[in-house]
Amino acid sequence: MEHNISKNILITGGAGFIGSHVVRRFVSEYENYQVFNLDALTYAGNLENLKDIEDADNYTFIKGDITDTDFVNKLFSKHHFDGVIHLAAESHVDRSITDPLSFVRTNVFGTVNLLNASLGLFRNNPGFVFYHISTDEVYGSLGSHGFFKESTAYAPNSPYSASKASSDHFVRAYGETYGLPFVISNCSNNYGPNQFPEKLVPLFINNIIQKKPLPVYGDGNYTRDWLFVKDHARAIDLVFHQGKKGETYNIGGFNEWKNIELTQLLCRLMDKKLDRQASTSAKLISFVKDRPGHDLRYAIDASKINKELGWEPSVTFEEGLELTIEWYFDNKEWLDHVTSGDYLEYYKKQYQA
Repeated sequence: MEHNISKNILITGGAGFIGSHVVRRFVSEYENYQVFNLDALTYAGNLENLKDIEDADNYTFIKGDITDTDFVNKLFSKHHFDGVIHLAAESHVDRSITDPLSFVRTNVFGTVNLLNASLGLFRNNPGFVFYHISTDEVYGSLGSHGFFKESTAYAPNSPYSASKASSDHFVRAYGETYGLPFVISNCSNNYGPNQFPEKLVPLFINNIIQKKPLPVYGDGNYTRDWLFVKDHARAIDLVFHQGKKGETYNIGGFNEWKNIELTQLLCRLMDKKLDRQASTSAKLISFVKDRPGHDLRYAIDASKINKELGWEPSVTFEEGLELTIEWYFDNKEWLDHVTSGDYLEYYKKQYQA
């Protein structure tokens, strides 16, 4: 079925965890948009995440690297995008500690490439917007009280968060210097289907299935706010279409958990799912050497997006975790595929006690 295309939308990093949910939402909800998914297909990018929409008329996948300046410029000249939703990024803190330069290349240089290419488009297109998706980690670490607000000063503590903070600053600088229409959102920890199992929730689901240790950093009292990925995709949709240009929106789950308490909850849910005796999986918990520069607590004040755009989470954390567990059980082939080869070597190196 053919549709009259009204906009060309570029989504970078669309084969990754969050990106694939955003791509799917835009392809499904906006049949008059031609959605271009630009992804380099690094270890965390997986086209299997988008099998259900790969044949859609309004979807185009493009394999490419945002750090390739000539490629990016030619792509923008060819398709004259009406909007950019920029999710492509190196995002795992542990990897940034061992290889910070790769984070600078992708998160800083790659973002500037996209910004430069956008300068040739927005002056002749009053509806153009550059939407940059970032993280709450740029704000640094909180004490036991308080929340990150959009006005909170940046204080990144890891190479990852420093690279994202830099990219945020570049986006704002291009808005101030060149008049580029932009919007930024900073999100809390995401979880849900399709997440690569280097992150806590899918890592522990997989390890519990395999009866492998559950490596918890330090004493496990680090606190994070958790956001279901489909709720995040819905928020991105709202910010892209209704967000005020030049503004920043914090997107959080109103949902704080200490890592050890989250791990214990996962163990209980997994024991029930696997018909194991209560407390069986909790015996797998193993405390490991703490991560350098580990921030104690992140917590987002998402009242702005709630008040201005009417967004709020659609599921409780327990409901979201149960949906996530169900997805991983229904997609064991996907999990087996992404946990083979290079990932196994990385895992052994990273989580040795």
